[in-house]
Amino acid sequence: MFVDEVEIEVQAGDGGNGAATFRREKYVPRGGPDGGDGGQGGHIVLQVDTNLTTLLDFRYQRRYRAERGGDGGAKGMFGKNGKDLVLKVPQGTVVTDLETGQQIADLSLAEARAIVARGGVGGRGNAHFVNSVHQAPKFAEKGEPGERKRLRLELKLLADVGLIGYPNVGKSTLIAAVSAARPKIANYPFTTLVPNLGVVYVETGRSFVMADIPGLIEGASQGAGLGHRFLRHVERTRLLIHILDVSGMTGREPLRDFEVLNRELALYSAALAQLPQFVALNKLDVATDPAAVDALEAELCARGYPVYRLSAATGQGVRALVYAAMEAIERSRKEGGELSTPAAEHVRIAAVPQEDVRQWDVTRVDAHTFVVTGRHVERMVAMTDFNNEYAVRRLQRILEKMGVNRKLKEMGARDGDTVRIRDVEFDYEDEDRWDEEADAEAVSARPRRRR
Repeated sequence: MFVDEVEIEVQAGDGGNGAATFRREKYVPRGGPDGGDGGQGGHIVLQVDTNLTTLLDFRYQRRYRAERGGDGGAKGMFGKNGKDLVLKVPQGTVVTDLETGQQIADLSLAEARAIVARGGVGGRGNAHFVNSVHQAPKFAEKGEPGERKRLRLELKLLADVGLIGYPNVGKSTLIAAVSAARPKIANYPFTTLVPNLGVVYVETGRSFVMADIPGLIEGASQGAGLGHRFLRHVERTRLLIHILDVSGMTGREPLRDFEVLNRELALYSAALAQLPQFVALNKLDVATDPAAVDALEAELCARGYPVYRLSAATGQGVRALVYAAMEAIERSRKEGGELSTPAAEHVRIAAVPQEDVRQWDVTRVDAHTFVVTGRHVERMVAMTDFNNEYAVRRLQRILEKMGVNRKLKEMGARDGDTVRIRDVEFDYEDEDRWDEEADAEAVSARPRRRR
């Protein structure tokens, strides 16, 4: 079964928790804190496997999770790093984040490898927090949660030449005639239901890959027929061969077919419509009106298209078309180097772009609810152990130093209002007002001097 588009959920491994331990050994005075760090969570990695030609495996399993990092231990022992989960995908897979719509990677090289979800860093043990003021910290960090993403994987076939044309014009017959591909061939529309790839060996050291793209009809760019599903597969080609049926037995006008499909290409992608295009006048052996074929060839040549007459069924003219295509591809390879795609840049290793870690913002949801967002502040909350009062106090000091409390006060937060960071909710307390009230009480309680 050919599957070229799937949606999956991936969860990178959480970081391991740091340890809050103290060195306690006989005859060793003042041992001090010795908690080790947690291990790094495993990444979710996509790697190209050139032996794969479909995304079928992802149809049956949609959720993937990497290994969690190990927890730190006493005596400064670090937790082990979680193993990366490597998922094999076919060459030409494009990865998109469904929540943001951002393209993460285009795995078009044979050795391409992309990190699509990063594992969380391990929490630091209490040995990290020793300073001149806090010489015996009784807290450690929790591990950072790994990234969770919903991804769309799209396979875009890698071929030098794409065969396009209305159903039953002879695309499958041509690819079967020039390569070892054996697509289904029959005299009814939409015989070919999936794209077919074939390697065309021209002569020693000269070859190219040809793709038969099925289902192109009028309205294909809006989803009519099968074209909307498979137009993506011609985006990566260097050359299009547009096949027209000139037998005169279809009841359609070949020139109109040519114009309709080129319009569909332009509606789907402007870059796709600009690809070089050869025109193959097929089924010449059963053409009923040779004069009409001559007129069609003259019109297409006048528009600047190279035109080739052939009969894919008998082999007439096929050799000339194959050699011309080979020469055009070789020129393209010299000019463009590696296969170029209008859609996206090829990457060997891709990483999710990181925002400014110190950037944060406060949003007022309603009269009594505020939400604080930002990668750094959310990460600090996620890595805080709320069952440890010392860890909570540290978080409060960090938020104060960052200016979060001041920003909340400026936005009108009052005592008892809800402040949400990530999935944790706090009750806002105006400590400045408490200090002012305490100062006022101290002044009122001060004994007055008698005169």
